[in-house]
Amino acid sequence: MIIREMSREECLRVLAEAKVARLACAKENQPYVVPVFLVYQGPPGSEACLYGFTTPGQKIEWMRSNPLVCVEIDEVTSSTRWLSVIAFGHYEELHEGDGHTDERSSAHQILQSQAMWWEPASAAHAVRVHRDPAAPFVPVFYRVRLNKITGHEATQQAGDGPAFAVTAPVQKPCWLRRTLRRGFGRN
Repeated sequence: MIIREMSREECLRVLAEAKVARLACAKENQPYVVPVFLVYQGPPGSEACLYGFTTPGQKIEWMRSNPLVCVEIDEVTSSTRWLSVIAFGHYEELHEGDGHTDERSSAHQILQSQAMWWEPASAAHAVRVHRDPAAPFVPVFYRVRLNKITGHEATQQAGDGPAFAVTAPVQKPCWLRRTLRRGFGRN
C-alpha cells in the first residue's frame, strides 16, 4: 500500500464533492465530533469556505464559545484504498439583519445548489420538538473559513506527489512464545 500526501487542489476537489463531513469543535478542553451537511465554496476569486445550516444545539453552543473548528472528510473503498481530508478553520454564524444579511442570503443560495440540503437540520429539529414541543424552529446559517487543508490517499500503486510505503511489521517471537518453545523442547 502506498500513502501519499494530496495536493491542496485535490483536497479542495474532495471538499467540493463531499455530502457529509465530520465537524469537530471543543469546549473547556472537551472535544465533540458530529456529522454535518456542508457545501464547499471557494476559489477562484474568493477564500475557501464551507457553508452549513442547522438549528441551535450543542455544536452551535460550543462553536459560539470557541470558533476554532476542524472538518474531516474520508472515503474508504477498502483497507488499502482510502483518502482523508482535514480542514482547519474558523466558525462564523451568519445572522439575519446583523450586517450578514447578504452573506446569509448567499449561504442560502450556495446550500440550495445541493438536493435535500435542509433535511439534516429539519430532522434534528423534529427530535428537539419531540423533547420540547414549545421549542421554536430557529434556522442557523454558518460558514467555516478554511485556513489549512491537508489530505492523504492510500492506493495500491504509486501516484503523483511524495509517498511512503506501508508494510506489515515483521513478526518476532515474543518472550512467552520463546519460553513455551523451550519448555516443550522446540526451537
